[in-house]
Amino acid sequence: MAGSSHGHTPAAWTGVSITFIGFCVAGAFMVMAQPVGFWAGIVLVLLGGVVGGAMRAMGLGQPKQTHAVARTAPAATREPAGAES
Repeated sequence: MAGSSHGHTPAAWTGVSITFIGFCVAGAFMVMAQPVGFWAGIVLVLLGGVVGGAMRAMGLGQPKQTHAVARTAPAATREPAGAES
């Protein structure tokens, strides 16, 4: 994966930012023993995933790459490196 730009897209940044804020909200309200605030934070966490996925569907995410399959002979049919004909 060296040299890839995995995650450096508007969809990724937006989804992770919303999810992180939701995580912080849920954590704070959990410590304060306020269940309604906790569940509001959990809703924000889920909303982050939905928003990130929607933005990716709109073309703001990482484009899908196709990988070329290397075509080599199976190991059983190859000759050893030092074999003479």
